[in-house]
Amino acid sequence: MTQNINRTALFNASCLALITTAFTFAIRAGILPQLGEDFGLTAEQLGFINSMWFLGFPISMILGGLFYHKLGPKVIMNIAFVTHTIGILMTIYAGGYTTLLISTLFIGFGNGCTEAACNPMIADMYTGVKMNKMLNRFHMWFPGGIVLGSLISKFMTDAGMGWQPQIWVMMIPTIAYAVLFFGKAFPKPHVEAATSISSNIKAMISPLYIFLFICMSITAITEFGTQQWANVVLDSSGASGMLILALTTGVMAVARFFAGPVVGKLGQTGVLLSGAVLAAIGTYMFSVVTGPVAYVAAVVFALGVAYFWPVMVGAVAQRVPLSGALGMSIIGGVGMFSTAIWQPIIGSWIDSARATNVAEGLTGAQLELATGQETLLKLTMFPSILIVLFIILFIWQKGSKPALSSAGH
Repeated sequence: MTQNINRTALFNASCLALITTAFTFAIRAGILPQLGEDFGLTAEQLGFINSMWFLGFPISMILGGLFYHKLGPKVIMNIAFVTHTIGILMTIYAGGYTTLLISTLFIGFGNGCTEAACNPMIADMYTGVKMNKMLNRFHMWFPGGIVLGSLISKFMTDAGMGWQPQIWVMMIPTIAYAVLFFGKAFPKPHVEAATSISSNIKAMISPLYIFLFICMSITAITEFGTQQWANVVLDSSGASGMLILALTTGVMAVARFFAGPVVGKLGQTGVLLSGAVLAAIGTYMFSVVTGPVAYVAAVVFALGVAYFWPVMVGAVAQRVPLSGALGMSIIGGVGMFSTAIWQPIIGSWIDSARATNVAEGLTGAQLELATGQETLLKLTMFPSILIVLFIILFIWQKGSKPALSSAGH
């Protein structure tokens, strides 16, 4: 590369931006019960607030994918900083439900900008094996940041701190990535063919891309639906929802670190199918166990969902390479969009299960436990559907070599 760019600073800034995304996910999951109490919100309303995070993400991710080559990563990361800051400050000074909806949408928009700018930027800074390694290291910081965020949230909640100081914590990595990015030269794209939007779209109307698109919508809700509601659902089972979240994402971060050999051994379709089986077992265990066994369920679930996101994006990169950066942005976008749609539905499942159990005379911890377990049992539907879809994908792709053997992450 002839460009005089500080790769280390750009890469570290990208990781800090992804840690900001992870903090907005984990800390918000930790304060959901407090928000519900302070503003008198139902689980369905909390679901709509959650869904704004997942809705802002795909909107900016897809826009970023479309305009990446026109605007460049620098402009997109400036937008990320502005929207992150507005969203965080609006949340802290929220007056009620509507402000929380709008502020969470801003935060989600900033998170999507981070993905849209940093993925192709890292791919443009490195080549071959080094690129794959650095993309994996970058993606490690989403679960890694969730571990940090959920432990910070648990510590601050246990120390009797309200939800506002916890939201302030999100500003630390936000300011850090802005400072690191400031005044740096950014890389130019080194794959010109991938910049043609028309060839991207043509590749995306292939049966394989459409099939992967459908699978991605279900893998995302399997992963995020269960995690986002862990604190609300599991606290009454004798296990700490935030510790479950930290354990789940910790296992995911370690698993992603060793993704190369695992995918090499089982292949993409083998990894996705085994992941679906483990995710189904883990989610079912969550719905029936109480106390310390919930931590075992968390490990099984985490091993199931760990590879879903990177391997699905990798499958698009390798098996539908002409879809380019846009194809990868759209596949990530549909994952987040699907999660946005399902969040209030999961919230309404919790509300209706609670109403039924109240009518049956349950109260207190017993009521919350029964409600949570019923909801988690419903959530096993998603990984069960995936088992069928990934068996089809496994048979369909058996013997066919990925179009790009060095692509993806």
